[in-house]
Amino acid sequence: MVEKLTGQFDVTLDEKGRISLPAALRRVLGDEKITLNPCALDDCLWLFPTSVYNDMLAEYSRNTNPLSKKDRDFRRRLFNSQDVEIDKAGRIQIPQNYRDFASLSKDCLVMGQGEYIEIWDREKYLKYYSESKEDFISVSEEIGSKLKSSKDGNQ
Repeated sequence: MVEKLTGQFDVTLDEKGRISLPAALRRVLGDEKITLNPCALDDCLWLFPTSVYNDMLAEYSRNTNPLSKKDRDFRRRLFNSQDVEIDKAGRIQIPQNYRDFASLSKDCLVMGQGEYIEIWDREKYLKYYSESKEDFISVSEEIGSKLKSSKDGNQ
């Protein structure tokens, strides 16, 4: 199991479609292979250690039915991935269709999310972040209540 991927980093998308993966994240990844996936939920990219992605894929495969239209639609979005490599300079190549999907411009953000990394266009993320504050407050209160109830129930 890979230790937790954390931190937020400003990175630049170069003219060849590459970004430098921050050294702090590369240290955590070590020699782990990585898989890039467009996140249809937030219009960003997810970068998974391949072992984590494969475990997630297996779980979703076991719990979806390819004969169900709803499940096929879900699988098409989630299973649309590509293995990528970190080059000797610490960069990853982002395919053009993924750059287009996430509307990546020159200024990007890379953020560790525990088990995976998100790659955002910087302006798009800042807009999302400011517009989602109320949702965050609501979810925080809900989760806080569940944690307190769980803690109170265990005493």
